[in-house]
Amino acid sequence: MDIKTAIKERRSIRKYKDIQIEEDIRTALDELAKECNEESGLNIQIIYDDPDCFKNILLTYGRFKNVKNYIALVGDKSIEKLDEKCGYYGQKLVLKAQQLGLNTCWVGGSFSKGKCKAVKEAGEKLVCVISLGYGDEPGVKHKSKPVSKLCNVAEEDMPVWFKNGMVAAMMAPTALNQQKFYVTLNGEEVIITPQKAIFAKVDLGIVKYNFEAVTGKRCL
Repeated sequence: MDIKTAIKERRSIRKYKDIQIEEDIRTALDELAKECNEESGLNIQIIYDDPDCFKNILLTYGRFKNVKNYIALVGDKSIEKLDEKCGYYGQKLVLKAQQLGLNTCWVGGSFSKGKCKAVKEAGEKLVCVISLGYGDEPGVKHKSKPVSKLCNVAEEDMPVWFKNGMVAAMMAPTALNQQKFYVTLNGEEVIITPQKAIFAKVDLGIVKYNFEAVTGKRCL
């Protein structure tokens, strides 16, 4: 599965089968998490076989079921653009998980932070988590705003690479599916900015990763 397919097929999944993640898949994810930490300065941790973090948590969109694995996005509060980095590198792991046959869901606040097994060093913050496992439901493709509301280029005037990037950005998961971001094309330069919303900076990182992964172009 290439990255475009992973972006297209990923859905937010809240109900999982009671199946352990295989060791080879754990190894692949752990190695990528280590690479992300070395590159970003974050302290991302993948927690396996822990049912406590998501027990009895009721979400707006329904109850989580059989969540025993999750990615904890942790970083020092002094890191510049901490939330954005968590979104960016978290999405990198999400898409890798998709390629490995797993399902995921970004979770901002509706989990038991006190029961999360991630280790936080002094000065570190748990930004959010991502549930992980084999989905027990197909998930639903989220609705999107019109592309005209999300960028400054008319669809008929878009370069092919930019259109591909916008498609990927529009498929990115965002808090409450608000899509509070705006993409500006200035020559060959791409600038993605957040609007005011809950977890908007985490969402910004997610959107940037999707855009960059498909186009190979760095976003500002």
